[in-house]
Amino acid sequence: MKLANDEILTITRLAPLIRSRKISPVELTRLMLERIERLQPALNALITITAELALEQARKAEREISGGLYRGSLHGIPITLKDLFHCRGVRTTAGSRILRNHRPATTAPAVERLLERGCVLLGKTNLHEFAFGATNINPHFGPVRNPWARAHISGGSSGGSAAAVAGGLCVASLGTDTGGSVRIPAAACGCVGLKPTWGLVPLEGVIPLAPTLDHVGPIARCVEDAAILLGCIAGREFVRGMRRGVRGLRIGIPRQYYFDHVQDPIRQAVSTAVSCLEQAGAEVAEVEVPGMRETAELAADLTVGEALAYHWKWLQARPGDYGEDLRARMQAKRAMTAVEYLLCQERRRAYASRFEELAKTVDVLAAPTLPITAPRIDAGEFLPGRRRETVRNALLRLTRPANLTGAPAISLPCGFSPEGLPIGLQLIGPRLGEAVVLRAAYAYERATPWHSRFPPDPSEFED
Repeated sequence: MKLANDEILTITRLAPLIRSRKISPVELTRLMLERIERLQPALNALITITAELALEQARKAEREISGGLYRGSLHGIPITLKDLFHCRGVRTTAGSRILRNHRPATTAPAVERLLERGCVLLGKTNLHEFAFGATNINPHFGPVRNPWARAHISGGSSGGSAAAVAGGLCVASLGTDTGGSVRIPAAACGCVGLKPTWGLVPLEGVIPLAPTLDHVGPIARCVEDAAILLGCIAGREFVRGMRRGVRGLRIGIPRQYYFDHVQDPIRQAVSTAVSCLEQAGAEVAEVEVPGMRETAELAADLTVGEALAYHWKWLQARPGDYGEDLRARMQAKRAMTAVEYLLCQERRRAYASRFEELAKTVDVLAAPTLPITAPRIDAGEFLPGRRRETVRNALLRLTRPANLTGAPAISLPCGFSPEGLPIGLQLIGPRLGEAVVLRAAYAYERATPWHSRFPPDPSEFED
């Protein structure tokens, strides 16, 4: 069977073809490597390409499947990893100069689980330096470009993963999310990004940003693919229950904060998405989420406080090896005391407790993932307008709260702006509520066409 070069390839579609030997893992891997060779110069989505390793793993998968040993729906599926995940012997840079030649001796447990299921590793994706940012403008490896408009950012910090998935350079990817770093680029690039409950997926072997806020999560072309990947790395089953529809689900709309200062096309697209869920049988009601306005500062303080602990020695000995934005943010908080940090954690617990009370009244919250569409790479620090909000704060504003609570949240496409840039719908559930989040996301995706759109070939267009 011949696959088209611009065809959307999902795990859900490919797995039966691989199992029935209508397509071989080697053929599929070569197609992905051809796409990378053609599109990587335009998107800059990868830092390291592991072509030889990928072909070796694909040949092994083909031998196993031919011999009757089929490991499941991920067997022979080509993936990428955000360049924070340790993979034994494979360069792992964290998008930094400091770790430019780092080759770990071990593999992260989450990655081990994917490889044990027969995934094929195509390479490691570009990211915001040390995952400490939301634009994916990297001073050492260059910016990742949005597949829908390459003069625009991909979002970050898992921007290389989202651009690779949306642009068809891989079938799926693994990212991390500390303040929104899976959901932000998924929304900006028009794909699906899932942040599971904190602790559901092991963080060992993943270079940290802020360990009490860090989450590992999948980035994929569709909700079912995300559920398959999460099931593998979390060691649980998520696919079977998500097809039950949304009849009777209670969906809360947090009009305060989540819909403040949101671009009109985004507000309209998310409102239309909620109406779609309501027409499918969900019960929709407006809710209040107390304490939202303090979440941005609280999450920022916790993140930099924990990041300082990891970076302290390098910040003393090698400050010039950091990019200017990262170095400035850490140095500005160098005087933060243990008392200040612990008080932040106390405020965080109080906020999480209030959120858990709200979660008893609804099954899922529905809101925009981002208040803006992806800005241009050359947009500068501040958004245009009177609010003087930084691009960074705008990108993080609506995603950080779910990191403070540790609750699961997904972003999936719900439309496009008049300029043709993707818009993301965010669904947030209670702790360990991945099943209900995926159920709502799958129902919406099945009723709409957005996940089936494919960006134009970026190699054919100028900025």
